[in-house]
Amino acid sequence: MSSTQRLSTLPARFAKGNHGGITSICSAHPLVIEAALLEGIATNTDVLIEATCNQVNQDGGYTGMTPADFRRFVEEIAARIGFDVKRLILGGDHLGPNPWKHLSAEEAMQKAEAMIDAFVRAGFTKIHLDTSMGCAGEPVALPDAVTAQRAARLAKISEAAASEAGFNLPVYVIGTEVPIPGGAMEEIEDLELTAPQAALETVAIHREAFAALGLQDAFSRAIGAVVQPGVEFGNENVVFYDSKKAASLSSALKEMPQFVFEAHSTDYQPVEALSALVHDGFAILKVGPGLTFALREALYGLDQIAAFLDKLPEEETLRGKMERLLLAEPKNWEKYYHGDADELRLQRHFSYSDRIRYYWPHKDAAAAVDALLKQLEGRRIPQTLISQYLGTLYPAVAAGAVEANPRALMLEAVRNVIRTYGKAVGTH
Repeated sequence: MSSTQRLSTLPARFAKGNHGGITSICSAHPLVIEAALLEGIATNTDVLIEATCNQVNQDGGYTGMTPADFRRFVEEIAARIGFDVKRLILGGDHLGPNPWKHLSAEEAMQKAEAMIDAFVRAGFTKIHLDTSMGCAGEPVALPDAVTAQRAARLAKISEAAASEAGFNLPVYVIGTEVPIPGGAMEEIEDLELTAPQAALETVAIHREAFAALGLQDAFSRAIGAVVQPGVEFGNENVVFYDSKKAASLSSALKEMPQFVFEAHSTDYQPVEALSALVHDGFAILKVGPGLTFALREALYGLDQIAAFLDKLPEEETLRGKMERLLLAEPKNWEKYYHGDADELRLQRHFSYSDRIRYYWPHKDAAAAVDALLKQLEGRRIPQTLISQYLGTLYPAVAAGAVEANPRALMLEAVRNVIRTYGKAVGTH
């Protein structure tokens, strides 16, 4: 059985009382991907890595990568560390007209069709169809019927591409109640959970739309529905999962045994909450900013160690260099962060939405990170400084399980987060 086929068994396993799941790694950072694949090797499990429509598309997205480029990028990392690519699942997240919603609906959908075709031909076998957003001249959110018709239209392109590509036929995730990619933009006090009937209606309407285009076989491979289970994070706070509040939504799965739920924005949930999500049928847990947040924590911890060892002034530290870059090029954060000067400075570096992650590929940021790593290269980092500035990693270093070098410490910081998800989905 292929890794994609194992993924497709999640609903049947849940219906039989096997409350396991899978973690969806939503990041294009090479160290995050390496950490995920290293965990896959350590646990002998499949690894699901997803790219969003804004991140990767036929025009390059904000990473500059097409789907084929992204696949090569991941597989090169896999080859370097010895991960078996047969255990790799690539997913496309929020695939639809979103990157082009400033265009007319027809123009945006044609671009979305080209994107879906490129993803499937590149071997992405988990496809989240997200056509819920309005395009130019349309309301922000569309009626379910229109969303379903557009999703089916994209599925038709996907099926045609799959029949020619030679990869496994894709599995689909549908659903319109999608949290804001990357987290909310302000403090969240409460969330409205998806109504059970709304989830059932979403599935029924999509089933009809697929059937209208003769895509019954494609719909038989739809395994997940995106709903709002009551989890989210903003810039400064996290809303934690409450199993009791989601009980009626979870019970809807009994009436749709073909499906499990896919939970977005699960970043920063404690292991108890993640485990409860999986137990309640939210078997696909997506995480992204939480992983680069952990990586940034490790980088800033190493930065403080280097600053102490070499008595560096603030302007020569990584954080000082990043502050200059963030202020010089504010486009990736200024619309999302709010408050006075001190609040903005805090959010630029330490927000849960982690919009600093968009800056790590920048040449100035990459040079600053390289300078930090060279500063510490070949030096013995005192364990006491690891305890002080990288406290969560200290036990593994003290036990000899992790080397006290920058690269190993950064990977371990990300793997710590991934292990939390592994415990919840049943791979640890």
